[in-house]
Amino acid sequence: MRSLLSIVLFFLNIPAIFGQELNCNVIVNLSPQVQTTERRVFQDMELAFSQFLNNRKWTNDNIKIEERIDCNLIITIEDMPSVGSFDATVQIQSARPIYNSSYQSVLLNLAQNYADNDWQFEYVESQPLDFNENSFQNNLTSMLSFYAYIILGMDYDSFGRLSGTPYFEKALTIVNNAQQSGRPGWDQFVTPPRNRYWIAENLMNRQMQPVREAIYEYHRLGLDVFQDDADKGRKNILGSLKKIQAAYKTNPTAFLITLFFFAKTDELVHIFSDGDLSTRRDAYNLLVELQPTKSDKFQDILNN
Repeated sequence: MRSLLSIVLFFLNIPAIFGQELNCNVIVNLSPQVQTTERRVFQDMELAFSQFLNNRKWTNDNIKIEERIDCNLIITIEDMPSVGSFDATVQIQSARPIYNSSYQSVLLNLAQNYADNDWQFEYVESQPLDFNENSFQNNLTSMLSFYAYIILGMDYDSFGRLSGTPYFEKALTIVNNAQQSGRPGWDQFVTPPRNRYWIAENLMNRQMQPVREAIYEYHRLGLDVFQDDADKGRKNILGSLKKIQAAYKTNPTAFLITLFFFAKTDELVHIFSDGDLSTRRDAYNLLVELQPTKSDKFQDILNN
């Protein structure tokens, strides 16, 4: 009887043990030029978008509550061309925990100059959010789902070499399906090449594969061993930067490389501001080559 009770309790407790993959904080702000007294729709928007991202099962894996991916989606409504129609910008950030520490390392940071400024969508209160990964339903759920898969893919890549591929493939499928809509953000013919299309294209482009391999080595072989052996961690991180150097020589303006350094520059300065001087010099020289506009910031590596 006791064994049977234990089995029953185990199955009853499954929802408490396993959760969905994302722990996304959604914030909807209004730009100062948006004048409206109706605020309830934006509160409803926050809740609906949060539930869509956090309650949906995006993978076939069993994810523990504490393993959910922390991320932020900060939407700023810039215009309301008509009732239920919105133009917005969005910032997307995600991070992953570092082994044996309380530190969270930023993986994706689409903010400031790299925010997605091409959000056009329709929404009314209590609207069900339908999504089919094999066809275009509407622009809103396509955009939300696209970034869900990008966040997942980046996280999986950081724990296993090229493990994010299935999710980047899904993101690229969303791009291909959404291009028929004529909505901005999905088109490959943009200058500079920085939008949803180019994020997905870079992540699935074989020439950029060294960057994805570097993301794994940087986090799993570098940061995750840092607490136990900082010198080994720095050496492995330096090795990961050399992989990025190979991709940089092929395409120095690739959006994926730009996003990597936008997320990691401050972290890299902190990592290499200590340790063996020769390693610090090697890191400085390599970083200045890869990001010459940030040479002043990288100078702190040698000054400390």
